[in-house]
Amino acid sequence: MSLNGWLQIVLFIAAVLLLAKPVGVYLTNVFERRKTFLDPICAPCEKLLYRLTGVDAQREMRWTEYAIVMLIFSAATLVLTFLVERLQHLLPLNPQHLPGVESALALNTAISFTTNTNWQSYTPETTMSYLTQMLALATHNFWSAAVGMALAVAFVRGIARRESKTLGNFWVDITRSILWVLLPISIIFSIALVSQGVVQNFRPYDTAKLVETQKITGTDGKPTTVTTQTIAQGPVASQEAIKMLGTNGGGFFNANSAHPFENPTPLTNFLQMLSIFLLPAGLAIMLGRMVGSPKHGWAVLAAMVVLWFAGTFTCYWAEAHTNPLLHHVDQHISALQSGGNMEGKEVRFGIANSALFATVTTDASCGAVNSMHDSFTPLGGMVPMANILLGEIVFGGVGAGLYGMLVFVVMAVFIAGLMVGRTPEYLGKKIESYDVQMAMLYLLIFPLLILGFASIAVLMPNLGLGSLANHGPHGLSEILYAYSSATGNNGSAFAGLNANTHWWNYSLAVAMFFGRFMMIVPMLAIAGNLAGKKIVPASAGTFPVTTPLFTTLLVGVIVIVGALTFFPVLSLRGMRLRS
Repeated sequence: MSLNGWLQIVLFIAAVLLLAKPVGVYLTNVFERRKTFLDPICAPCEKLLYRLTGVDAQREMRWTEYAIVMLIFSAATLVLTFLVERLQHLLPLNPQHLPGVESALALNTAISFTTNTNWQSYTPETTMSYLTQMLALATHNFWSAAVGMALAVAFVRGIARRESKTLGNFWVDITRSILWVLLPISIIFSIALVSQGVVQNFRPYDTAKLVETQKITGTDGKPTTVTTQTIAQGPVASQEAIKMLGTNGGGFFNANSAHPFENPTPLTNFLQMLSIFLLPAGLAIMLGRMVGSPKHGWAVLAAMVVLWFAGTFTCYWAEAHTNPLLHHVDQHISALQSGGNMEGKEVRFGIANSALFATVTTDASCGAVNSMHDSFTPLGGMVPMANILLGEIVFGGVGAGLYGMLVFVVMAVFIAGLMVGRTPEYLGKKIESYDVQMAMLYLLIFPLLILGFASIAVLMPNLGLGSLANHGPHGLSEILYAYSSATGNNGSAFAGLNANTHWWNYSLAVAMFFGRFMMIVPMLAIAGNLAGKKIVPASAGTFPVTTPLFTTLLVGVIVIVGALTFFPVLSLRGMRLRS
C-alpha cells in the first residue's frame, strides 16, 4: 500500500460524501413534486407522456397494484429486448452483419438487463449490433434503474406516511426518475467521457495491420498466422454513462471498463466509480429528509461507508502484498514496477484503483470491472464476493440498495427491541410480526437461490463443472460467485467460467429473475403495511435510529446475517471439484 493510493481512495469517498447531500435534496424535491431547476424542460415532457399514455398522475396505488404494474412493465420490456436480439440480423445499424442471438443466450441477456444485472455470457462486440446495444440494452439501463428508484421511493413513502393505503404512482415515479435524474446526468457524463477519449460513432469496425505477426492455434487445431487485428468501436460513451450511473455494469466490450475505449484515463476511472455511488448515497439522504429525520439518513449512510471501508482496506491490503505462490519473482515496489499482485490489472490504474473499483462495483449492484477478479489473491477476491453475499446493500444498486438496506434496518430495530424487552419501533411505527415475517422472507430468498443453484451445479458434473477453468476451491469460488452475482443482480464475473451453455444461461436467468422480483414483493408488503400504521410518540425506551449506536447495530446485523448464512460454503477450502 502507498500514500498515493490512499490519497486517491480518500479523495473518492470525500467526493461521494460531499455530493450526497445536494443529490439527496434534489431527489427529495423530484419525488415530492417540489420545484426544481429542470422543471421548465422536464415538466412539459412529463405532461405530454401522461397525455399520450393515459396516465392519471394524481391517482395513487396500493402496494399490490404498484407491484403488479411494475411486473407488467418489466415483462413488456423484457420481451422487447428478447425480440430485438433475435431479429437483429433483419434490423438496421448492423454494419458487421452479425446474426440473430441464439435463443437461450437472448433470454439470459433479456432477463439480465431487465433485472439490472447485466450479466453477459457473450462477447458484446462480436454478438450485439449497434441497434441492439442502443435500443435493447442501453434503454434497459434506464428502465431497470428507474424501476429500482421508484421502488425505493415507494418504500420510503411507506415509512413516512401514516394511516395511508397507498405508496404513490409507479408510472409517475419511473417517469420522474428518468426525466429528472437519469437522463440529464447521463447526457453530461457521456459528454465528459467523450472528451476523455471514449468512443462514440456508428462506423464499421476498422482493420489494422499488426507490427509483428502472431502465430496462434486455430479452431481446427492447426497453427495459423495472424497479420491483422479488428478494432471494434461504436456508440460507446452513451451506453457507458448510464451503465455506471444506473449501476447496471454491462460493457460495450468484453473487457468492460478495462477496455481503453470504455475507460481510457484515470479521470474517467474516477468519474465512473463516483457515478456508481452517486445516486445510492443521495437516496440515503433522501430517506432522512422524506421521513422527517435527516440524521437517520446520515446514520444509514454511515453504515454503508463503514462496510465500504472495511472491504476497500482488506482488498487493497491483500493485493498490495506479494503473491507467495510466485517464487523467484521480484514483486516489490521499485522504479520499474508498482509491486504487489498486478496479474489481471491495468497498468494505467494500478493496484489501488483496481482494488477500489472492485470494491465499489460489488458494493453497488453494478458489475462493471476494470480488473479481473479471478486474478485477485484469495483474500482480495473474497472481498468482491463477500460484498455481493451481504445482499448488495453497501450503497447497493440505484434504489435496490436502499430498500435492501431498509429491510436490514427493520431487522436491526426488531433485534434492539428484543434486547430491551420492548415492542420494536421504527420512526414512531411499531414493528410487528407481519413486518418481521416479510423481512425474513426477503432475507431467506437470497441464500436459497444462491446455495440451491450452486449445489446443483457442483453435484451434476455434466451441467456445472464442465465449464470451469479451475478446480478445487477456486472452481467452487467461480460457481458461487456466478450465482451470487446473478441473484444479487450484480453482473460481474469471477471469470474462468464458460457461462454460455444452456445450463448456465437458463439457470442464471432464473436466479436473476427471482433474485430481483421475488424479493421485491415482500419488500413492498412491508412498505404497504408500514404506510397504514399510526405514529406512536417517542418515549424513554424508544431506540434512537440517528446515533452511532444504531449504525453499529445495523452493521453488526448485516455482517452476522451474511456470515451465518454463507460461512459454511465459504469454509469449504479443501473441497476438490472434478469435471
